[in-house]
Amino acid sequence: MVKQLQDRDSDNLEVDYNYTRDNLRELIEKGKDSLDLAMRIAEETEHPRAIEVLGQMLRSVTDTNDKLMDLNKKKADAEEGTKRVTNNNLFVGSTTELQRILNKSKKEEKLLNITPQEKDSG
Repeated sequence: MVKQLQDRDSDNLEVDYNYTRDNLRELIEKGKDSLDLAMRIAEETEHPRAIEVLGQMLRSVTDTNDKLMDLNKKKADAEEGTKRVTNNNLFVGSTTELQRILNKSKKEEKLLNITPQEKDSG
């Protein structure tokens, strides 16, 4: 049951991602077309308001591009988050017991790291 819900959530994530990505790309394309028109109007009229609108449109298209990049980063983070596994260990006991365990593991490491040296027959 939990696995089915996770599969549905990941399917919804992919559908939503693609839908949002398509919308943002369409907005960017329409914004670029509108920028061309606003630039022609601003050049022809040289009216301060037309130049102000052009600046606002530039900012809007730039913000939409940033949103598209953020969307891609969020998707990558979400996919990476599903792959990440965290194991937390909790020791319940006294500090003396913990020191004994740690010292025991250190002694075992020392014993395991000792290798006999080969003698040269020469």
